[in-house]
Amino acid sequence: MTKRILLLIVSTCFLLTAAACNSRAPAPEESRPAQERVSLTVWGAEEDEALLEEIFASFQAHYAGQADFQISYQPQSESNCKDALLGDLEGGADVFTFADDQVAALAAAGGLDPIADAAAVRGGCLPAAAEAASVGDTMYAYPLTADNGYFLYYNKAYLTQEDVQSLDRMLEAAAQAGKLVSMDWSSAWYVYAFFGNTGLEVGLNQDGLTNYCTWNSSDGPIRGVDVAQAMLDIAASPAFSDRPDVEFLDGVRDGTVIAGISGVWNAVAVEEVWGGDMGAAKLPTYTCAGRQVQMASFSGCKLVGVNAYSEHPDWADRLAQWIASEENQRLRFEMRGQGPANASAASSSQVQSSPAIAALLEQSNYSQLQRVGGKFWDPVAEFSASMSQGNPSGASLQVQLDRMAEGVAQR
Repeated sequence: MTKRILLLIVSTCFLLTAAACNSRAPAPEESRPAQERVSLTVWGAEEDEALLEEIFASFQAHYAGQADFQISYQPQSESNCKDALLGDLEGGADVFTFADDQVAALAAAGGLDPIADAAAVRGGCLPAAAEAASVGDTMYAYPLTADNGYFLYYNKAYLTQEDVQSLDRMLEAAAQAGKLVSMDWSSAWYVYAFFGNTGLEVGLNQDGLTNYCTWNSSDGPIRGVDVAQAMLDIAASPAFSDRPDVEFLDGVRDGTVIAGISGVWNAVAVEEVWGGDMGAAKLPTYTCAGRQVQMASFSGCKLVGVNAYSEHPDWADRLAQWIASEENQRLRFEMRGQGPANASAASSSQVQSSPAIAALLEQSNYSQLQRVGGKFWDPVAEFSASMSQGNPSGASLQVQLDRMAEGVAQR
């Protein structure tokens, strides 16, 4: 009897001990909380796909274990990003790159929230880039590049540094060699080059949406018709080719184009073809009203924005900061030749020694921050198309200029 009682006590203790041990055992794997699934869509330039995929990979490696990331890239023109996003804010990209002239409209429409730590961002980037990412004193996006302008590429096997000071001389030399000088007149962005340093003006009204335009002025030392006639004279040269960026590169590759106006985004592609013969310089002068006028340019920055309607705003913000970080701006320069907005990256010897960046900095003395409303683009493109084709309608230049200016200033 005593032995039976003893065995019962021992058995009971064993069962209680086992139960206690089991209560301290880890929960089965399937009962642990699942990682948060974070799906992010990024819009960027088509040419940036390889660069962005590398940046996404480093982002996911850095934050490995903190979430289950699904990051997808979709090509989207940076110049038209605003229109695409505002067409469907809730369905738009979480993170997107865009030209700085769109920041005011995106902020006003509620597509962008103010940057949380704006003081730190400002402190790390170039002052002009910080200004470009802001509306008044409020910063709404992360500065990415400070090189959204244009300058002249030229082949030193055909053109000298003296030649490229004057568009007249460039066209003459190109004609003698049976080659071409290209510029895109289908884009009002480039056509600004002819009007910008003439005393004729275009810009935003105080409402921040509509434009004023005096490009049709019939007064002053240089009139609108003088610029129009100068464009007709240029277009009449057998060495001039009105072609967009893609066709400029086609001409570089097939050897027909020996000079062209473009931006730093084409630096790597041009150097691959021309090698040590690649030259870069400020824009040349052109003949207008019997004088040499320095060609102007629009300037600006590329920015990274975070959609205010993102389902994962914190992760979207972290990804935007990662894309715009100093390290990845250096990588962007190495892979795409684009000039950093980050002050430390921009001051590096590698960036400073770039012919394209040096040319852009020289041209910056004759540039203006792009600030025009949406009505600017189509009327100017329509006018310049007529000039490029030699004014086939035969219409009065003043009438065409008046129509353009009226369209630009339309409310």
